[in-house]
This record gives sequence, structure tokens and C-alpha cells, in this order.
Amino acid sequence: MKKTIIIRENRIDEAANALKEGKLVVFPTETVYGLGANAFDEEAVKNIFIAKGRPSDNPLIVHIANINQLKDLTGEIPEYAQSLIDAFWPGPLTLVMKKSDLVPEIITGGLDTVAIRMPSHPVALKLIKLSGVPIAAPSANISGRPSPTSEIHVVEDLSGRVDYILLAGDTSVGLESTVLDISGAIPQILRPGYITYEDIHEIIGQLKYDLHLTDKNITPKSPGMKYKHYSPKAKVIIVEGKYSRQKMTSMIDDYAEQGIKVGIMGTDELLKGFSGVVCCSLGDAKKISEVGNRLFRCLRDLDQQKVDVILAESFNREGLGVAIMNRLEKAAGYHIINSEEDMQ
Repeated sequence: MKKTIIIRENRIDEAANALKEGKLVVFPTETVYGLGANAFDEEAVKNIFIAKGRPSDNPLIVHIANINQLKDLTGEIPEYAQSLIDAFWPGPLTLVMKKSDLVPEIITGGLDTVAIRMPSHPVALKLIKLSGVPIAAPSANISGRPSPTSEIHVVEDLSGRVDYILLAGDTSVGLESTVLDISGAIPQILRPGYITYEDIHEIIGQLKYDLHLTDKNITPKSPGMKYKHYSPKAKVIIVEGKYSRQKMTSMIDDYAEQGIKVGIMGTDELLKGFSGVVCCSLGDAKKISEVGNRLFRCLRDLDQQKVDVILAESFNREGLGVAIMNRLEKAAGYHIINSEEDMQ
């Protein structure tokens, strides 16, 4: 077990020096907390996989603080990439491009492409600048668990596994970045996120979703999407359709007879109909970004309440709802109940 040093921004120099020395540093981004290592230090990057318990063929995202760092990571930047960079960087958009020979294969999972983004969190940007190297970083959680959006989450998961944890409060977005592959003929969204299909389409026009997002039997190419992910300890079931509240009430009664503790995860509007059951609010149904921000926190909070089953509200698959449902479906292992079919 490692001795983990927990610090704040006033000691960020220590974290930057640790990265230069090949150590692991947890740091905040606007999306979720990341677990970082010097992207050009293959041994340091290997330790990311060990700390997380992450399969080594699962690619990592490389974080940069300056456009000039791109030239060391990729030798082939499509013409329209600059439009995306101007529109969304710094921010929660990851671009997948052909990798340079300087990028270790362990980062790319053996692929000939590398995923790159420039985070907008001021502490993340400062850390990358001070370290002087691109930082390879997946989410700072035990592999398979919900991504960490608060200080308590990263300390809970990675204290004793990393050298430094740099804390800076809760993350503002709460969902991982959108991953867009621009290495082929037609740009493809490999992982939906805060930057939506509509946002990207407005900038570059032609665009499509990767097939694995519509067919769960196809293996994902995106960082963080290849294996079971976002899962709490409790079993998650998504309940969709106009009779969701009635169906959840019926399920709660059935589970209670079996001595099974249930938690409900949904918007304030849905939760008004429940009493005497553990609930976690995802916020106002009219504020979809609030739902995204609270999603992983609710999965972890309900685990803390030691529920056995989490019944989760479903959301429209449009705009940011696409990313929210992507994460929920992964957390639930695609276990979805249609209340309209079931209540007829």
C-alpha cells in the first residue's frame, strides 16, 4: 500500500514535480477527477492500470494545456479539427487522432490513434503547465465503479494506491468528456458526453455515432467504454415509460416482502411520489445538465445507504440525455423495464 499525500492547490508544485518523477497524481477536471501520469513515461502509465485495476488494452486520454503539445502527440490533424478546437477547447471534448511515434502503445491500447483533450478546470491546466508534460489520465476510480465527482469519492477509491491526491472541490460537469474520432473519413462519436451531437454537428456538419452505441454486442473503441463501467455495488434497474412511478411502487412492495432494500434515483418531480424509501435526487427535470452533474454522485450515495437495488428514472435520448442514458445503461448492465408494457 502506497503512502498517499493529500494536498490542495497551494501545494500544486509538489504534484507537478511528482508527475515529472514518474509518480501518480489524482487531479480535478471539470468533468470528473482524473488519475494522471506523465504520458511519455511508460512505466508511470503502467502504474495507472495497476492502481485502478484497469485492463491494459483499454485506451487512456492524454490531457494537454497548450495547443503546441499536439505536435508531439499526433502528426496528422484534419483541417476541420481547428474548428472543433476553437469551439470547444479548453473543455469536455476529447479528439481521437492518428498517434505519433512518441506516444507509448500502452496509452492507445495497441491502436494507431490517440485520444487528446484540453480540460477547462483551472487546477488541471495549471498542473499540466507546471509539470511540462502531457498527462495520461482515466477517471480516478477503481475500475468499473462510478466515476468520481467529489473529493470524498477519490479519497475513498484511491487513497493508498497513488502518490498524490490534489483536491479542489466538486467537479462542475459530472460526466466524462465526449469522445470524437476524427481519424477517419467521417467523424464519429465514440462516447457521448456534455458536448452533444447537436453541438458538434453545428460546427462540422457530417457526423455519426459509433455503432457500439446502438448495438451493445459491438466492442467499443473509446477510452473508458470497453468494459463494465459506472457500476455501484447495488443492482441498478432502469424503469422507463409513463407508468414509471406506479411500476417502481409495485417493485418496492415486492422487494420489501423479500427483505430487499431499495433506493430510488430520479428527478425531484418523480421523487415527490415516494415516502418511506431511500431516495437520491437528480435535480430538476427541466435542467438536464443538473441531472448529468448528479448522476455518479447518486449512484455512490445510494451505495452508502446500503441499498440492494437502485431503481433509476429514464431520460429522453436527445441532447445531453444521450450521454446520461449511456452511463445509466452501462451501470444497469442494460437492465431496462418498460412500465407501459408491464402495467398493461
